[in-house]
Amino acid sequence: MKKKSLILAISVLLASCHNEAEQKEESSPRLIESKEMVTEMATITEDFKIEDIEVSSADIGDFPFLNLPTGLQAANVLEKNFDVCFFPLDGRMVPFEGRLYKANVVASQGEDYSQRYFEKSIEEYLLAIGAVKVFDGEITKEEYERYHRKDPNKGGAGDMGYWDQHIHFYVVRSKDNGNIYIQYTSNNAGGQLNILQETVLEQTITKITSDKIADDLAEKGKVILYINFDTDKSNLTAEGKEVVMEITAALHKDKSLKISIEGHTDNTGDATHNKRLSQDRAEAVMDHIILDGISQDRLIAKGFGSSSPLFSNDTEQNKAKNRRVELIKIN
Repeated sequence: MKKKSLILAISVLLASCHNEAEQKEESSPRLIESKEMVTEMATITEDFKIEDIEVSSADIGDFPFLNLPTGLQAANVLEKNFDVCFFPLDGRMVPFEGRLYKANVVASQGEDYSQRYFEKSIEEYLLAIGAVKVFDGEITKEEYERYHRKDPNKGGAGDMGYWDQHIHFYVVRSKDNGNIYIQYTSNNAGGQLNILQETVLEQTITKITSDKIADDLAEKGKVILYINFDTDKSNLTAEGKEVVMEITAALHKDKSLKISIEGHTDNTGDATHNKRLSQDRAEAVMDHIILDGISQDRLIAKGFGSSSPLFSNDTEQNKAKNRRVELIKIN
């Protein structure tokens, strides 16, 4: 009888553990997988809903909405008008998009850094303006391995979200500034601070048209185009050929228009190779225009390699902007 009772008790215990595990799994946070990030955040966990947080009417000033405490300063800062940042919800790093501020925090010259001073100062201010704490703890190493390659700013200023860091995460639903996400971490040597104001991407990409090309050449004397070529080659892709067709159409509309087609690269690789590549690409554009019925005496092709960058070649984004074709009106 005692043996049967013991077996029954163990069975009940195992069933209870199984149900508890299922409940934990059901309440675990869900990463947003849609192509567009939601702006008025949908339910990410069973326990957290942005609409459950009370809207604050506090005057929080201008972005990034808070200054560092006296005696502390930002050692370096990353600030972007639109980017992604990962914040912890129930131990799972969830991406949010918007205007982003990230900074490393250190003591000002002549001061000593105090972890307690930094953390308490930030916490008291956030609570005073109506912020709500939604996470206070660490993520697992497995969670870090899952998400970190998706973060384009890993290793940069204000970077956090490692498995051995204690992260404090607050949300402010500001009446005037929308949803604001703040997270920080610290040790006895310094801290990191991230602030994101949730916004929707303002789409600025428009179709390149012959009318736009003609208007810019008439008004500015210059057009900057990003024409797609095969990697490290002068072969136009299908998308690149569509852009060249618009250039040709602009030349057909204005029979007096003459242009210089000027190729540019970033600074990756050998300078001599880049100059040759930019020349070949400019000539490839010119050849396609000639095939479409434009006289060669209205065209010049030049290659400048990496000698005339629009931006410093310090990031992949800036390098992409430097890989371009410019049309210059010839008077």
